[in-house]
Amino acid sequence: MPTDAPSPWHAGEIRLQQVLGVDARMDEVGRKVLRDHLIEQHRLFYPQLPFVVLGSVDRNGKPWATLRANRPGFLFATDIYHLAVSLPRDEDDPADAGMEDGDAIGLLGIELHTRRRNRLNGTISRTNETSFEIAVGHSFGNCPKYITPRDLEPAETAVAKGSTIERGTDALSDAARALIARSDTFFIASFIEHEDQKRDIDVSHRGGEAGFVHIEDDGPLIIPDYAGNRFFNTLGNLLINPRAGLVFVDFSNGDMLQITGTAEIIMGGAMVANFDRAERLVSFRPTEWIYRPAVFPLRMRPANG
Repeated sequence: MPTDAPSPWHAGEIRLQQVLGVDARMDEVGRKVLRDHLIEQHRLFYPQLPFVVLGSVDRNGKPWATLRANRPGFLFATDIYHLAVSLPRDEDDPADAGMEDGDAIGLLGIELHTRRRNRLNGTISRTNETSFEIAVGHSFGNCPKYITPRDLEPAETAVAKGSTIERGTDALSDAARALIARSDTFFIASFIEHEDQKRDIDVSHRGGEAGFVHIEDDGPLIIPDYAGNRFFNTLGNLLINPRAGLVFVDFSNGDMLQITGTAEIIMGGAMVANFDRAERLVSFRPTEWIYRPAVFPLRMRPANG
């Protein structure tokens, strides 16, 4: 990116970089790593993956995150500016409603056994119900921090269509709370809308020790934010637009919990000090959720488990 081009970061990201005094350095970094195309390394990476993390926004403006699986090769670059995605529609997945032709989307390719991950966002072009193509807006790699390595195992049984699905608004069910309490991984979708009405969606990984997400008695989830690459893609979005979508998966049985709600960044104070290594916190309040048993078809175990 030319040095006289506008900043690669938006106002929310820049503000948080300024708080830490790294804005000048991150401006330089961003011009090198944020691309409008897929480099060869990423074009070779995506076809290896058996699942992908997606972030979308439904017709009511609610962000949702999801994990979708298919045979490796379901993600592939048609050229350096487009990524093809072969996935059938899923009416039970709330994120699917935001995957129409012309919709913005966020995508995270992550390989848990190697801890590699790459992110992109862009715009969907859809002509059928089994696949779509993403015109790349931004594409970049991510560091492997806080990713728990996992090895892939085949699922012994697939979920039966019509299995009991739980839905709710603010108060989470006991099963949902239990899944969060034992999770060492989740994914978060966030987005901003520019003055020209263009929407940018980001979906990213969050990890820690099992149970690192704390559930308050009165409803909110308290999420510690640890030192990272200082891009602040997620927190920068939340600073401008507090709406977010979370997805938790039990990789041992395929249960998936998807939540949409609003988030508040807690920059410091005694509450932050209560969380070891946390630089700040995110307080997330659910407004709608869905719990789908055994829906994720892949099974994984900790690499040394």
